[in-house]
Amino acid sequence: MIQQNIAQRLAAQVQQAFVEKQPLYIVGSGSKLSSGRTVSAQPLAIKAHSGIVEYTPTELVITARAGTSLQELESVLAESGQMLPFEPPHLGEGATLGGTIACGLSGPRRPYAGAARDFTLGVRMINGRGEVLNFGGQVMKNVAGYDASRLMVGAQGTLGVLLDISLKVLPRPACEHTLVIEMNAAKAIDVMTQLANVALPLSAACHLPATSQQAAQLWLRLSGAKEAVIAAVAFIRQKIQQQSKKQPFSVTEKKKGDEQADAFWRDLRERRLPFFTDTKTLWRLSVPAATPVFAEKLPGACLLDWGGAQRWLNTGVSAHTVQAAAQKMRGHASLFDPHGTTLAPLSPALVKIHQHVKTAFDPAGILNPGRLYEGL
Repeated sequence: MIQQNIAQRLAAQVQQAFVEKQPLYIVGSGSKLSSGRTVSAQPLAIKAHSGIVEYTPTELVITARAGTSLQELESVLAESGQMLPFEPPHLGEGATLGGTIACGLSGPRRPYAGAARDFTLGVRMINGRGEVLNFGGQVMKNVAGYDASRLMVGAQGTLGVLLDISLKVLPRPACEHTLVIEMNAAKAIDVMTQLANVALPLSAACHLPATSQQAAQLWLRLSGAKEAVIAAVAFIRQKIQQQSKKQPFSVTEKKKGDEQADAFWRDLRERRLPFFTDTKTLWRLSVPAATPVFAEKLPGACLLDWGGAQRWLNTGVSAHTVQAAAQKMRGHASLFDPHGTTLAPLSPALVKIHQHVKTAFDPAGILNPGRLYEGL
């Protein structure tokens, strides 16, 4: 009853703001403030709308309120030996489920398990008129027509205020094994591309650039049944040895429970590795995974995640140069700095589509205005 009253109060606040044309800024814990553009508006606090609504471990489905902390959610799932498959980053204390889904955040497991959008089954939300709407449900095949629930993933609250979210969950892997291999970026891209075309239980692949303290390294994580992981480790070691006749490779193995391996993947997910903390300005490039090293086009230190599809770049070249290069590589680039995230510019056709969708859900433009793009 208390949570129902909170939802009704939130809907009433949005309805009043719609009437008064008062812009609102949706706030949970505040951990995702830098994940989008700065919004100047009256805050709408949703963190009090929290708690697990329904959880059926045997059905691999959980429904929770938007203000529920990720820590609480993951703890509940862990008790049943399950997890959020897309390995979402928290990016701060008290990170909430609503903020995670609104920002569409996924961690290192994303290219091998799927993105946050892939596991979102349904949402209950408040649109820009203050109306409470339901989309989707609690099964994978529940939609006839356009799946509006997944449209909310990554919209950063510009289309509605998330209330409840239903997610597909998966069992936690019985075995995990991490391989650390010294090699340059070009070779790492080749290896990651080859492994992606083989039926292996890969759950993460990242390449770290060389520093004054250590050589460049390829980190591979395998997760699954013990027999499958052991066989995959043997296959990869053999593959590396076959390719290392002319150039020796150093391979280190770290099994499940290894503190260094666990800390590495956690810090990569949370952007706490020295690569992220030693610079104030970063570019995130989304490109085809097999894209060659682009040091000549875009000089600077580059960290490869998602098997090469997500590349973090620290460079001094201009924004125009970075974005133009990303487009030539059939990708796009977003700028991350202390003042927020600037997404890659949209084409005129995409701007019109965004405007039409925004108008349909938020006709007065009061929800997180300008959070994604100026004027939206």
